[in-house]
Amino acid sequence: MKFIEETINKIGGANQDARAIAMGRLNQLVMPHWALGRLMDLAADLAAMTGSQNPPVSRKTVCVFAGDHGVTAEGVSQYPKEVTAQMILGFLGGHAGVNALAKLNDTRVIVIDAGVDSDLEHLGENENFRSKKIRKGTSNIACGPAMSQDEAVKSITTGIEIANEFADSTDIFGTGDMGIGNTTPSTAIIAALSGNPVEGLTGRGTGIDDERLKMKIDIVKKALEVNKVDSSDGMDVLTKLGGFEIGGITGLILGAAAQKKPVLIDGFISTAGALVAKTIKPEVADYMITSHQSVEPGHELMLSQIGKPALLNLNMRLGEGTGSVLAMNIVEAAAKVLTEVATFEEIGVSGADK
Repeated sequence: MKFIEETINKIGGANQDARAIAMGRLNQLVMPHWALGRLMDLAADLAAMTGSQNPPVSRKTVCVFAGDHGVTAEGVSQYPKEVTAQMILGFLGGHAGVNALAKLNDTRVIVIDAGVDSDLEHLGENENFRSKKIRKGTSNIACGPAMSQDEAVKSITTGIEIANEFADSTDIFGTGDMGIGNTTPSTAIIAALSGNPVEGLTGRGTGIDDERLKMKIDIVKKALEVNKVDSSDGMDVLTKLGGFEIGGITGLILGAAAQKKPVLIDGFISTAGALVAKTIKPEVADYMITSHQSVEPGHELMLSQIGKPALLNLNMRLGEGTGSVLAMNIVEAAAKVLTEVATFEEIGVSGADK
């Protein structure tokens, strides 16, 4: 826990002086006032996150944390848990959705086994794989806590370690996930943190039918009843309702914020990790960029709790870090607006009448 506390203590709010300087320049760009809208908002955010008027964003790494979930025993997913390990092979072979999108902007894809219910140590020879297995899958949250507090600490520590390992070669991180059944704990997390009815937060995940959706709602309700969660304590939320990959994502976000590096948040599962991170250290939200709004019904509420509207809304629900990677180009575009668009004064163009 000391390692996590040391990381948390390094996290301060974004640099508001740097934001003010960036805003001053953006207000004078050779265009109608704020004509590039949210790109300009993001440009100011990047300056504040990094403390720089030339925010570095060219070196990009998406970290895909993988873990299995005991709650799959309840039949909440369309697919068997074996798919988690099979998809890891797809990521490392360059054949998955995240790989195809990562090629568009030269984003490195790192896969982390935080708790997959398969033996994957043999993949250690792959430079893009990290074996950080805590246990072969969480316990069933419908019956009790997902993990012990010590395991929750280990999962967050894993994420911070990954952020630290790639700090010198990364300007901007992206989160990603892989874990059959992980929309169920993610739904439980937003239900616990918001107090909203489970029915309006629970989605179809991998494409379950109406009957299984009703069962999933009942399972989430049961998990909340069985696990008396302290919603003010992020570690308690993770311990009782989370997943090892969700804890890893939490740690990555905390680690990136401690380095004053932006971190792109993917979809529903990644945002569950982001909410846990914000509950642990509210200032961490200053370094988050929410990439897209998932079709999962609970995601809109998650985004409102973070206080960051998503950059994209494309009806995506794949996970893997696909939203993070897709939004990397938008982040780079925002940085270009700040650094490469001239002001009226710089090129002698008449500005608007006062």
